[in-house]
Amino acid sequence: MELLQSFFGFEFGNIHKVVLWTFGLAIIFGFVVAKTNFCTMGAISDWVNMGDKGRFRAWMLATGIAIVGAQILQANVEHVNLTKSIYLSMNFGWLGALFGGFTFGVGMTLGSGCGQRTLVRVGMGNIKSLIVMVSLGIFALMTLTGFIALFRINWVEKTNIDLAESFAMKNQGFADLLMKIFPFENIATAQWALAAIFGGALILFAFLNSDFRKNFNNILAGVTIGLVIIGGWYITGALGFDDFEPIRLESFSFVAPIGNSINYLTTFTGSTINFGIAAVSGVIIGAFLYAIFSGNFRWEHFTSRNDMFSQITGGALMGVGGILSLGCTIGQGVTGMSTLAIGSLLALVAIIYGCALTMKVQYYMIDGQKFFSALGSGLKDLMTFKMMTT
Repeated sequence: MELLQSFFGFEFGNIHKVVLWTFGLAIIFGFVVAKTNFCTMGAISDWVNMGDKGRFRAWMLATGIAIVGAQILQANVEHVNLTKSIYLSMNFGWLGALFGGFTFGVGMTLGSGCGQRTLVRVGMGNIKSLIVMVSLGIFALMTLTGFIALFRINWVEKTNIDLAESFAMKNQGFADLLMKIFPFENIATAQWALAAIFGGALILFAFLNSDFRKNFNNILAGVTIGLVIIGGWYITGALGFDDFEPIRLESFSFVAPIGNSINYLTTFTGSTINFGIAAVSGVIIGAFLYAIFSGNFRWEHFTSRNDMFSQITGGALMGVGGILSLGCTIGQGVTGMSTLAIGSLLALVAIIYGCALTMKVQYYMIDGQKFFSALGSGLKDLMTFKMMTT
């Protein structure tokens, strides 16, 4: 520790303990995701285009495990209070969740993968994903504090609903909503009921399929990601608890952290590392280690000008959408869902729909249709649930 302090020129505090644990956990995340080829965009693509729900079941398994684990943590670990996370705010950003989630879904399709997949591909040598990461990070910062923040503050967030004022709710959790409908004696009972229903249903959805049970990689991906999300809550809530140097309660998400990582690299001497930055760097390193050990490290680049434009646009849309919706396929789809937040479910559905619709439009345009015709065909497909039977 003294050697590290001497090298970096500052004393290690509570945040650095959190960062080191997070970095190690993120390496595991990146290594396993690279090994198993886990990809949320790929999961939706398999489902929409081939009717294969294997990777989608892995995603839902991760979410189910995260839901159950997070509720166990909250019930048994003193300083893990999920109501302090951004997902359970009483300021309900419904439009941000829907519009931002849809925008992110479109972006991750154009950019060939969501935030976590982009980081994994960077670690495995993909130059295209490096450009996507930079584009995502810059537009995330622009939406957080830059020019696009004006749109976020003056238009999107103007529609936010104060749940305490409008509905006398303490937060946007399903448990609080459930207590208004059914006579539960306390919030903990409602949370356990929901964890059993939602978490258990998602885990069963994964394992009741015989093909899924035979696929080691999908099981490994789902279990690992779910446990990593639980670990993130534990690190920031329990290991990171300090009255004099408080740490924000959070777990893994990859949009704002990518932007913050870029900002950190450019202002290193005047900045402080945090959980998200450690997570971003750890995932890249983990994927790199897998690529080197397995012999799968490959330099990949753009195949055409249109390819480059699509990737950059995809990164930009993910940056904007991920900030508006407060997360990505992992940040909202697993971490946010583990808190049983209403906004997280809205964002997750919007992400999936945006991704699926974009894939349908791309398919019909390749088949020769113009954009608006392809859009109509894609909308018709999704409205008739053809994606579930093809």
